[in-house]
Amino acid sequence: MITKLFLGASAAAVLATYSGVMPNTLAWDAPIEALVVALEPGFAQVPPEPWAEADPADSLYRLGREAINRGEYRRAARLFAEISEKHSRSEYAPDAPYWRAFALYRAGREDDLREALSALDAQQRRFPRATTIADGRELAIRIRGVLAQRGDVKSAEAVSRVADQPCNRDDDDTDIRAAAMNALLQMDAESAVPIIRQVLQKRDECSVALREKAVFLLSQKRSSDTEAVLLDVLNNDPSRSVREKAVFWMGQVRTETAAEALETIATSSPDMDLREKAIHALHEHNSPRAAALLRRLAESAQTPESVREKAIFWIGQRRSQENADFLRSLFTKLDKSERNDDVRKRILFSLSQMRGFENDRWLLAIALDEANSADLRGHALWTAGQAGIAGSELVTVYDRLSDAEVKEKLIWVMSESRDATATDKLIKIAQKDPDREMRKKALFWLGQKKDPRVKQLLIDILNQP
Repeated sequence: MITKLFLGASAAAVLATYSGVMPNTLAWDAPIEALVVALEPGFAQVPPEPWAEADPADSLYRLGREAINRGEYRRAARLFAEISEKHSRSEYAPDAPYWRAFALYRAGREDDLREALSALDAQQRRFPRATTIADGRELAIRIRGVLAQRGDVKSAEAVSRVADQPCNRDDDDTDIRAAAMNALLQMDAESAVPIIRQVLQKRDECSVALREKAVFLLSQKRSSDTEAVLLDVLNNDPSRSVREKAVFWMGQVRTETAAEALETIATSSPDMDLREKAIHALHEHNSPRAAALLRRLAESAQTPESVREKAIFWIGQRRSQENADFLRSLFTKLDKSERNDDVRKRILFSLSQMRGFENDRWLLAIALDEANSADLRGHALWTAGQAGIAGSELVTVYDRLSDAEVKEKLIWVMSESRDATATDKLIKIAQKDPDREMRKKALFWLGQKKDPRVKQLLIDILNQP
């Protein structure tokens, strides 16, 4: 897989693209998907837990594993070499050369790297069915890429040959070729870019994963025709996933041509998922043109709901007084229909993610405005809590509320606060509130806290006659 060395996007952006998860949130009702770790090295980096306690090499393996975890790489290399030399029939023997090579790679001197390659070659010959055999092939490419950067011609030739291999439907080495392209970029971008372009011109299904990685690599080593190649992918690649990756990385190409392409996708593509990806890419583009388009899409009732939702969210992820004022103004402009309440909730949430600019108190004011629905007011209380409103300010609100639904939401929000004042108020509600239901709600949420006063309160209630 691909290293993070050239990663230009923020961690939040990568997460949003590869997992569909909004950063810093449980994004409304969206399920949290597994993050596709397409940007991490693909080879194993942590030795597994020991599994053969009676094995004669078990103690050596444990020590070697511990040394790697502590960063004592040369010591680890010696220990794993000892497994190979003294316990060739051990259960640990097939993988010992790999972990020796990995330790030497991390040690990093030129002689360490060459010794690591020798260990990996020995593993390929002696233990072709070892569990780390595929990891070893990718690690070898990584090592040769480093050696090529240091002037080793043979390593450079080896990396180039692997990167230029044709696709094969029975080929399991996509990650190996991606690692080779990455290594080639690090040592010679001019040679790598034509190979990447050649990969992106493929249209066969078996090269989809490689084309996804090639799009990323191209965006990180820009040339005069980077935009043209990405646009060709956007318009002509038959794979939806490759097109989505191209949209995302287009956001890292901060030119007017890229912004224009993203605008076309965001406003007119029949593919809603692609339009949503374009919204995020425009946020990453961070140009005046991109910012203006996001606001137009957020304002327009004609914007498809899911696209409008993303535009509102990403505006809130760019902290500025201007964006805070825009979102508040948009909230005020929307009428109080049930349909617009959903949009207004998105605005409240987006503001809660933009710390500062008095957003927390503005959200609290929305919660107190009885012209708003109880559902919206409860949501405003929750977002005020997300925005970091002080527990002492939440406490003053409770006695000013009359709606039971809103008060119940406030009890929950106060229970989430770490402010002792909020806990004090919950205890008082649990003890003395005239509304029995509110007392029960306060008791429930107090029971989730570890405050010793809460324990005593519960004991006192249980001991009442």
